[in-house]
Amino acid sequence: MFYSKYLAFLLFCFLLSAQSIPSLNYTEIKPLLNQKGDKIYVVNFWATWCAPCIKELPYFESLNQRKDVEVLLVSLDFPKHKQSRLLPFVDKNKLQSKIVHLDDKDENYWINDIDPNWSGALPATLIFTKKQRGFYEQSFTASKLDKILKLFKP
Repeated sequence: MFYSKYLAFLLFCFLLSAQSIPSLNYTEIKPLLNQKGDKIYVVNFWATWCAPCIKELPYFESLNQRKDVEVLLVSLDFPKHKQSRLLPFVDKNKLQSKIVHLDDKDENYWINDIDPNWSGALPATLIFTKKQRGFYEQSFTASKLDKILKLFKP
């Protein structure tokens, strides 16, 4: 009896997680990359198969403590891996940032639209305010990320 209730609870949690990470195409994500509020917006492009991405995730997660910063993690995991890799990874690591899954096959368009100099490599991060914009095709340490953020004034 307890076992079946436990399995039902786990299934419920899994379904809840599945619903909390929307899969969007680039047209749906683009407005999130052009917000004009009074914050510093940090958009990190990552994937569960990218070791440098995984290593830097805690630095982006720590930004959630700041009231002047809004973090968006854009997963570039393959659509077929959303259920098997992405959702379990997010749950296991208790990620608190807003997360969306980019499901758009036209990489040549959206990579160039995000930044014309982006080769498509991960990790990559877009940081912007309503007055400034910077794109970084690199991995971050906590100190490097803090140093870059000091350049942005909301």
